[in-house]
Amino acid sequence: MGAKKKAKFRDDPIVDGMDEEDRKSRKTSKSKKVEKGHKEQLQSLQEKDPEFYKYLQEHDQELLEFNDEDVEDDANIATEDDDIDENVNFDMDAEEMQEMEDEEMQSEQETFEDDVFKEKPSKNVITTEMVDSWCKSIQEDGKLSAVRSIMRAFRTACHYGDDAGDDSSTKFSTMSSRVFNKIMVFVLNEMDGILRKLLKLPASGGKKETISELMSTKQWKTHNHLLKSYFGNALHVLNQMTDTEMIAFTLRRLKYSAVFLAAFPSLLRKYVKVVLHFWGTGGGALPVVSFLFLRDLCIRLGTDCLDECFKGIYKTYVLNCHFVNTAKLQHIQFLGNCVTELLRVDLPTAYQHAFVFIRQLAMLLRDALNMKTKEAFRKVYEWKFMNCLELWTGAICAYGSEPDLKPLAYPLTQIISGVARLVPTARYFPLRLRCVRMLNRISASTGTFIPVSNLLLDMLEMKELNRPPTGGVGKAVDLRTILKVSKPTLKTRAFQEACVISVIEELSEHLAQWSYSVAFFESSFIPAVRLRTFCKTTKVERFRKEMRHLIRQIEANSEFINERRMSVTFLPNDSAAKSFLEDEKKLGTSPLSKYVATLRQRAQQRRDSLMESSVLVGEKSSIFESKMGKIPESDEEDDTRNDEGAAVFSSSWLPGNDSKVKPPKEEKKKKKKKKRKRDEEEEVADDDDIVEDLVLSSDEDGSPGDSSGEDDNTEQFGARQQRKKQTPPNSSMKFHARKFKKRKKAN
Repeated sequence: MGAKKKAKFRDDPIVDGMDEEDRKSRKTSKSKKVEKGHKEQLQSLQEKDPEFYKYLQEHDQELLEFNDEDVEDDANIATEDDDIDENVNFDMDAEEMQEMEDEEMQSEQETFEDDVFKEKPSKNVITTEMVDSWCKSIQEDGKLSAVRSIMRAFRTACHYGDDAGDDSSTKFSTMSSRVFNKIMVFVLNEMDGILRKLLKLPASGGKKETISELMSTKQWKTHNHLLKSYFGNALHVLNQMTDTEMIAFTLRRLKYSAVFLAAFPSLLRKYVKVVLHFWGTGGGALPVVSFLFLRDLCIRLGTDCLDECFKGIYKTYVLNCHFVNTAKLQHIQFLGNCVTELLRVDLPTAYQHAFVFIRQLAMLLRDALNMKTKEAFRKVYEWKFMNCLELWTGAICAYGSEPDLKPLAYPLTQIISGVARLVPTARYFPLRLRCVRMLNRISASTGTFIPVSNLLLDMLEMKELNRPPTGGVGKAVDLRTILKVSKPTLKTRAFQEACVISVIEELSEHLAQWSYSVAFFESSFIPAVRLRTFCKTTKVERFRKEMRHLIRQIEANSEFINERRMSVTFLPNDSAAKSFLEDEKKLGTSPLSKYVATLRQRAQQRRDSLMESSVLVGEKSSIFESKMGKIPESDEEDDTRNDEGAAVFSSSWLPGNDSKVKPPKEEKKKKKKKKRKRDEEEEVADDDDIVEDLVLSSDEDGSPGDSSGEDDNTEQFGARQQRKKQTPPNSSMKFHARKFKKRKKAN
């Protein structure tokens, strides 16, 4: 009933006329209230801020000199809007209409207040002249107001393009790419020195203790917000940047102020996370710059960030070594060298973390030995596990003489030996050779004898290396980039040669390490016997020739040792046994040492021939010092390169863009390719026999060479692309005509 009554009243024109008069009267009363409130606010504004009131009189006199007619016009406009709204929303009840009227009143009041109290319009846009004046005031007079202005501009630049970038609470909101570049270069180059002057600190350096003392001073309480703004906004823009040169320059400049992060633990954690990401995935010089930033943090802040950095860098290393190929191999070696270098900062703390991580590897191996399932074996026989073993092998080799990490050599050796024997099949020969290589490195660095000869000689006794190859020559095999080979590859000549040559090289390396030992004859006796057995049983003549050459070198080295130990007077357990042939060892005069030198040269030539592409970080990136020439080593040297910032921040890039601005031609080409691909997918969805149509089209419109089938796929593809470029409309019409005929026949 209530709904019917409401509908009846709506249809009555008399009631409609009365409602209209009531609305007009209400609007008139509301306009009077707005007028009264407007005048009162202007009076209070004149009393509180006479300077701004004077500014309004000079620039916006109309805002102050309004009359009743303007208010009435606004009321009439509002009434008309309400009429339109009522015609559309004719189902609203009285309460909803009242709510809408209240909301309109509130919005009008807020709009009026924004018009009165907003900042000067010219202050909302940052210009080059404004930035130049701030920079000049800071450099010449050191004005604090100019520092605050440039920091507000820096915040606007870093947050440019964000959803909240147009907030009315911000003093500046718009700028050009030229102004953005100028602000970024000045702040990144000069802000460290400015902040140090304000805080009364030395021009460079500093440690955690210095910051702890500083936090209780008056200067810190006055200016710490500038530091927090500097680091917070720089972190925000780092997450927006895509150009590696910009990121590298920003991190290089932030590194000089990194010690202040000790006062902001939350920002410190965020910086460590971002820098680790750049270190693991960046290109060019960015990984080195990121690592130097991280190492500087660990040196200056000590225990505040050591644990987090050690855990984070190990986790990042693991995430980036899941897969290995020729191009990525040296990049992974570079990452491993960086981890080893970071451990040097605090070896006692490094031992605690290394112990935990090596224990995790041992637990995975234990599960594989006990469970003996494919899933357990897969967790051990994968690149992630093997690269972790390589990492800790490098750390033990680098700090094997240090008392902190030397105890880890024994458990690591046990794990590597267990991995090598886990699945003793020929398909895992590459993995076993990698394990033997790691054991040889540990033995050489620690001076400990590790019996690796059995692992190598067991490989020679397997049937896959004793019989002639039945799978042909095969492709060249790079054993450094694989852990497992396929069954057809096992029967190829290339795989057999790679395995036998690698066994000879690693066995020679092992014996050469002890070629100056007084017990060399006894330690090499069993390997020599098993090598002679292999020479008798193998049916491959070239393998027999290589083994005989190695046997002759072992015999010559035994004679070399036996001649010199005839005159020995000390007992085997005397300490004098360690200095036996020490001078000859430094000179490398033993027969096996000379033989191993030639083998290393041959192996290097073979690796160079297998190298197919450059690495991600750059050639020879596994050497930590390879890119140090690009990094400034001192403040003085870096100051001479301030022009680098202007060169880096010279593009039209602004935060908020998805990527760097691309050339128009490339962008058009990409759009055309995407459109063509989308059209092809739609055509495939429309007709299942489209592949046959395309084949017929190429046969009909193609050249005689295409129909004869003598040209390869590349030439056919090129001819098809050329036909598309020449007559795209005709070919498209033919295609649709054939498709239409085919469907007509089917019907």
